[in-house]
Amino acid sequence: MVSKHFLPPAAPRVRQHLAVFSFCLLAAGAQAQVTVKDPWVRGTVAQQKATGAFMLITAAAGGRLVSVASPMAGVVEIHEMAMDGNVMKMRAVPALDLPAGKAVELKPGGYHVMLMELRQTLQPGQTVPLTLVVEAPGGRRETVQLSAPVRPLATAPAHGTHKH
Repeated sequence: MVSKHFLPPAAPRVRQHLAVFSFCLLAAGAQAQVTVKDPWVRGTVAQQKATGAFMLITAAAGGRLVSVASPMAGVVEIHEMAMDGNVMKMRAVPALDLPAGKAVELKPGGYHVMLMELRQTLQPGQTVPLTLVVEAPGGRRETVQLSAPVRPLATAPAHGTHKH
């Protein structure tokens, strides 16, 4: 048995620092929980230079989707589609809020990812690599890599319908 008398005077402080450090690591790990379900990209026809990407995003600790990138497109933006009177308008937004623990659906007719300046036609059976950047409430950023399958151009949304 080791007596307290043989421990260096700094030992209790070291244990305290290790405990605080361990807690910080656990807290950081809790913020890094971003999940993406059912990602997909709408297919295109020849000469079409833009399309949408859709998915369900959940951030356990909350945060904001601040950017998306893909090697398949020259420009990638987060967009909102909304009714303004009788006119449906689409606009880029700087970020999309992700409330803690709530799934946010990116879908046709609502928030979505816009892929523009496409480098090629996107056909069913292909996949589109996407890199999402989510900023946690404390400012820490997490990168999520995924491959979204291309669905036929006429694909209806999985959760409802949207007509053009």
